[in-house]
Amino acid sequence: MPIATLTDRTQLGQTALRIAPLGLGCMGMSDFYGPSDDAESVATLHRYFEAGGNFLDTADAYGPHTNEVLVGGALRSSGVARDAVVIATKCAIVRDPMDPMARGFNNTPTYIRAACDASLKRLGVEAIDLFYLHRFTGEVAIEEIAAAYGGLIAAGKIRAWGLSEVGVGTLKKAHAVTPVAALQSEYSLWTRDPEDGVLAVCAELGVTFVPYSPLGRGFLTGQIRKPADFAADDIRATMPRFQGENFVRNLALADRVGELARAKGCTPAQFALAWVRTQGGHLVPIPGTRRRTNLEDLIGALRVTLTPRDMVEIEAVFPRTAAAGNRYTTPAMMAVMGR
Repeated sequence: MPIATLTDRTQLGQTALRIAPLGLGCMGMSDFYGPSDDAESVATLHRYFEAGGNFLDTADAYGPHTNEVLVGGALRSSGVARDAVVIATKCAIVRDPMDPMARGFNNTPTYIRAACDASLKRLGVEAIDLFYLHRFTGEVAIEEIAAAYGGLIAAGKIRAWGLSEVGVGTLKKAHAVTPVAALQSEYSLWTRDPEDGVLAVCAELGVTFVPYSPLGRGFLTGQIRKPADFAADDIRATMPRFQGENFVRNLALADRVGELARAKGCTPAQFALAWVRTQGGHLVPIPGTRRRTNLEDLIGALRVTLTPRDMVEIEAVFPRTAAAGNRYTTPAMMAVMGR
């Protein structure tokens, strides 16, 4: 990928929406990655806008619900015009506020419409720019779901829709009913499942591919050195890749990435993020952070250009199947098997 700036814009799917080449994942500002700091999170969002960014990613499940409120409030307090920012949110994961670890799924059109209305209120906006189905369970036909999202577009409640963690067949069926603007799935040096056809089909259909966790949930930054680095409520401590022998093996891989980054004259985070961006012009990653210092590091990745030789060296030290352990626990993996 050529050098870019955060003020550059690329088309979101086949819509009229234009987004920055680097989005900002907001989940960790409210949930899953240890104690939150709303003041610093808002300051980080404001800095992202100031630097030229305009693509935010949230979901009703984050908090639950509180992240949408945070994002909507930060946009209003920033002074940035509403139509200058593209807000993506999601529905389908149902969490119990009384039990943070409990969750279910709901793909019914009735639920989707109700969730949309609730998200509109929490965000404080008249329309959601990009509304994802967070997880597809297969219990409701994807064609029926696509039609429900089409109805929300026709009603002016959303401007575009997307899917998360689905396979090629589901994407094609959905796209045939209501054109899909974006497909969001985990993709990084240590999670390369989308290379099994999904990336190619997104390019073929004109669907923007949005990689989440492009830094391996922070592991590829080199800042996580031992399991004790996680806060008590950090969900990563429960994930197989961050446990026992898997942790040790993956740490060695992350260290190799760090060595390549130093040789390139950039940080490990910038190097890993540049690798993701190099996979195609239709990819717009959404690394997450709640700290301004980390944000500046991420923005710097846009100035990193990897050569064909760099890509060969990366593949040699970090081949596709190198990461040890599943990315989720067994029950959670069932929801991301690319239906």
